[in-house]
Amino acid sequence: MILTLTLNPTVDICCEVDHLEDVGKTRAQVRFVAAGGGGINVARGVARLGGRATALHTAGRETGQRLNRLLDEEGIEHLALGIAGETREAFVLFETESRRSYHIVPPGPRIEDHEARRCLDALDRALGAHQYVVASGSLPGGVPDDFYAAVARQVKAAGSRLVLDTSGPALRESLQEGVFLLRCNRSEAAWLVGGPVRGFADARAVNEHLLAAGVEVAITTLGELGALCSTGRSHTELRAPVLPGEPLSDAGAGDSMVAALTVRLVAGDDPVDACALGVAVAAASVLTPGTEPFDRDLAESLCAAVRIKRQADS
Repeated sequence: MILTLTLNPTVDICCEVDHLEDVGKTRAQVRFVAAGGGGINVARGVARLGGRATALHTAGRETGQRLNRLLDEEGIEHLALGIAGETREAFVLFETESRRSYHIVPPGPRIEDHEARRCLDALDRALGAHQYVVASGSLPGGVPDDFYAAVARQVKAAGSRLVLDTSGPALRESLQEGVFLLRCNRSEAAWLVGGPVRGFADARAVNEHLLAAGVEVAITTLGELGALCSTGRSHTELRAPVLPGEPLSDAGAGDSMVAALTVRLVAGDDPVDACALGVAVAAASVLTPGTEPFDRDLAESLCAAVRIKRQADS
């Protein structure tokens, strides 16, 4: 049973144009409108892989109402927490001529102290029925940097496991609070250790830092290279499969990976096997424009092509 937490959700509006004009009007077709944001995207990915998740999220004003309606129409189980600020809208533009995607994301509403406390209270009430909690995405303005640290303490006290995917000070503040699994991408990892993360050797240094801080499973993703999955016993390289098509957009690939990871952990897989499916799902995700859902059959076929190699002890 999986519970996801999204403090700064979006309504994603994905449009397609032939060519983006620098003057005048560019005529566009709307391809896809859906609720989005880290934890909501994870919940969608969980459902796509045959699992079950409940998305706990904020929702404010008219856009928040639209977010709730989109989730209801999609059949995603969710618990909405009303806030005073307007839920944000994000825009994805896919240019067919260049085959490039542009993801435009505003910062979102400010969350007041009492609203943040209500989120923690709602999480506490929901925890008992969920084995894993996925906290994913950025923190909106007004939320303290140690918010995910408070989430980690609550999850641990309830006997559940926290999967965390965030960045910046919120990531740093949470490290010593009992996070079970932490995923970070290259840019997040580089910020954390203060240097570039180019390949598996750099990822190992990042993961060792995370493990030393108390994280049980550390995963650093390396884009087209794949990911490094580390535990207290070993470091394992998971090299991404060769793509059967042209990559179109990496928007949502990390959330899709986290969804696959968590589904397989709930099913009893060890972290390396769970990460293998995560790498395959992320690869399938970059073959879709914007934030459109990945193809499940393609993802499962790519999983067999993920190359797994345990690193030698240093």
